[in-house]
Amino acid sequence: MELLLAVFLLPLCYAIILFCKKLLAWRDQRCYMVHYECFKASEDTKLNTDTCASIVMRNKNLGLEEYKFLLQTIVSSGIGEETYSPKIVLAGQEDTPSLKDSLSEIEEIMFDTLDKLFAKTGVSPSEIDILVVNVSLLSPSPSLTARIINRYKMKEDIKSYNLSGMGCSASLLAIDIARNIFKFHKDAFAVVVSTESMGPNWYCGREKSMMLSNCLFRVGGCSMLLTNKRAMKHRALFKLNSLVRTHLGSNDEAYNCCIQIEDGLGYRGFCLTKKLTKAAALSFTENLKALVPKVLPVWALLRYVIASRFRKKTDSRVLELVGAGLDFKTGVEHFCIHPGGRAVIDGVGKSLGLTEYDLEPARMALHRFGNTSAGGLWYVLGYMEAKKRLKKGDRILMISFGAGFKCNNCVWQVMKDLEDANVWEDCIASYPPKSIVNPFIEKYGWINDPSASFVKLDWN
Repeated sequence: MELLLAVFLLPLCYAIILFCKKLLAWRDQRCYMVHYECFKASEDTKLNTDTCASIVMRNKNLGLEEYKFLLQTIVSSGIGEETYSPKIVLAGQEDTPSLKDSLSEIEEIMFDTLDKLFAKTGVSPSEIDILVVNVSLLSPSPSLTARIINRYKMKEDIKSYNLSGMGCSASLLAIDIARNIFKFHKDAFAVVVSTESMGPNWYCGREKSMMLSNCLFRVGGCSMLLTNKRAMKHRALFKLNSLVRTHLGSNDEAYNCCIQIEDGLGYRGFCLTKKLTKAAALSFTENLKALVPKVLPVWALLRYVIASRFRKKTDSRVLELVGAGLDFKTGVEHFCIHPGGRAVIDGVGKSLGLTEYDLEPARMALHRFGNTSAGGLWYVLGYMEAKKRLKKGDRILMISFGAGFKCNNCVWQVMKDLEDANVWEDCIASYPPKSIVNPFIEKYGWINDPSASFVKLDWN
């Protein structure tokens, strides 16, 4: 009898032990965001209509066709007059950037946001265990993490990581690195800094596919404090529920659609090709295959599978058709889309069947701050918070695309009702405006007239 009991109990005990180990491992995968701080540049760096036009006009490499292309792009960009320009561009020194200029731009963003982050959270820089910095187009020596560690005199055993060349979706990639390290370091603090080097990478040539970046990208960035400390749960703003990364680097077309190159005249810039939307659709499709089962309830998935059997085949290369038939609102309440441009926001919106209310945060972030690369998501999130949309228990789907080509998406859960003052504080009352009309339409709408002359462009 005792032998039979032992034979029965041993496997049961073993199963219980395995279950407890898995449960503990699952509990150790928690990742909370304690706070985030977005950068706002000084008022004297705002890029209004006339300043933007003067920057375009002083590029002597451009002809009438290129002038028209640039001005038409600005008119349709969805970007307003409140965005911030790199200081060296305003000073007319974009064609001769120095290392000092590059570091000055990045350090202002990093140190300003970090100072505020530490002050608001009460966490000392000496308590930080993990530091991840992502800046795609600047990789100095000593590294950017080393500069932060030196300034704040962080501890000697801090785990530091520098990410370069990762593009606009690097912020979620950096968070994923911190989350994975949390699995092996209990009760740790991590800081993630996401920004971009804009001024030194301003394109001064005449290739249309490379001039687009000048129209879309602006100065900005964000610093975030993450932790896996259970004791910090009550102070956290968000909890990371899931994160999925997709990389299409093995696909030549996707790899080359968003790439830093030199043109025929030797001018370095960032090339955005017409294949970008196709790459975005493909990466988004692959990402959703892994993300959807983690986000949507089973009944919503079954309904989608059944409906898809009776739906005509569609071209998966079209971004607007990627999520056709999926009801994401059964799994998340808010959508934080990277403000990479109006076409990206429109495409994702149609793909997921979102309303203008859902797309408003991304549109307003693009209008107010422009495309700030990896920092862009956090201006969108800040808009939601400033509008008091985020309530305890709500889930937020973050969607980002980046060079490589990559699609990195995640879901956050709101830990408490949020209404803190942030980077939107001084202007949120005026958003959304009754109508978004780019001032270029009034001043330069005539560029669509075939009879427009070069003389009219050179008003000086």
